[in-house]
Amino acid sequence: QVQLVESGGGLVQAGGSLRLSCAASGRTFGSYAMGWFRQAPGKEREFVATVSWSGGSTYYADSVKGRFIISRDNAKKTVYLQMNSLKPEDTAVYYCAATRRILGGSSSFNEYDYWGRGTQVTVSS
Repeated sequence: QVQLVESGGGLVQAGGSLRLSCAASGRTFGSYAMGWFRQAPGKEREFVATVSWSGGSTYYADSVKGRFIISRDNAKKTVYLQMNSLKPEDTAVYYCAATRRILGGSSSFNEYDYWGRGTQVTVSS
């Protein structure tokens, strides 16, 4: 089992940057693909980015491609989301998630087994 704790959220002006971290517990972190999702008020949770178990493969939502970078450090049991050129529409609660079912990563909410509690990101205009 994996427990996930996000950090790094906050308030930033449009055009700014934030780096989110997701620290995992458990000895098998390297066996999981990881993903970041977000949920804005009144909207459904949406996919942001995913990284394979090894870190060698990544995939992004079109809305963040070229601005966000997902990465992982298996020795530190941590996955990161570097967010650049932030826009007000990026405002949301950001969640990290883990799956052993699809080791290459997935954009599908339903493929993930473990979720963190989220961290708030607010981008002001």
